[in-house]
Amino acid sequence: MDTTQQRVQLEEQRADLDHTLAALRESGVDPDETPADPSDAGTNLSENDRSQAMIDAAEQQRRLVVEALARIDDGSYGRCVDCDREVPAGRLEARPEAARCVECQQKADRAYA
Repeated sequence: MDTTQQRVQLEEQRADLDHTLAALRESGVDPDETPADPSDAGTNLSENDRSQAMIDAAEQQRRLVVEALARIDDGSYGRCVDCDREVPAGRLEARPEAARCVECQQKADRAYA
């Protein structure tokens, strides 16, 4: 499998995620900041929770991208990490960071639900 296109796409994704994470961290709400108006405390907490959730999601996505790049490097990219079957090309085209075939991903999703 020629992974040149996937590598470029994944490296671009990683750069975008790095930029997004830097911006989120820079503009994030400080959880230790005391609001000037006590009635704003709930709003600050909510904004902080939302910011942290966005950071967590971006970090998780970045981890998946880095793992996919490692699979390209070690030659296992395109093989399911669970069953070792080939991951369908359409799935990799849509989600180049995909580590599992559709069947194994559905099992993993159910296990985490």
